[in-house]
Amino acid sequence: MPRGSAPVVAVVAVVAITVLAGAAVFAVAPSVTTPPPPQRGVSVSAAADGTVAVTLLSGPPIDPAAVSLRVRVAGTDLAHQPPVPFFSATGFYSGPTGAFNAASAGRWRVGTTTTLVIAPTNDPLPAAGDPVRVTLAVRGHVVAVADTTATPA
Repeated sequence: MPRGSAPVVAVVAVVAITVLAGAAVFAVAPSVTTPPPPQRGVSVSAAADGTVAVTLLSGPPIDPAAVSLRVRVAGTDLAHQPPVPFFSATGFYSGPTGAFNAASAGRWRVGTTTTLVIAPTNDPLPAAGDPVRVTLAVRGHVVAVADTTATPA
């Protein structure tokens, strides 16, 4: 091999090794994720007037901005789910209380209750005796599911 070609071969070899090492890192990186948030204990109550109250019973405090909430009435998802936190949202009366209110300060802590009211523009509305399920997720990971039966208004 001529002396002038040795540096070119070395450069090509170094570039190839760098590309392969980078590919290996990108292949492994998707499998390295942050651990899911810890499970929480919640209780839920619901009434035929559309009121849904969720109480955090256990687990670390929750940043409301990281929460998503899914409400099912009689086995059917609400047409409009609450965009937590919010003040005014389609399908809900304005001004939820507690951590789900956009104006609330801080985190949702154990022992505190947050309440929202489903408006008649949403579907289905709970009737007395209907099963209601609330699924709570943090950063896309389900951390709690709670069931109740809607009481008369």
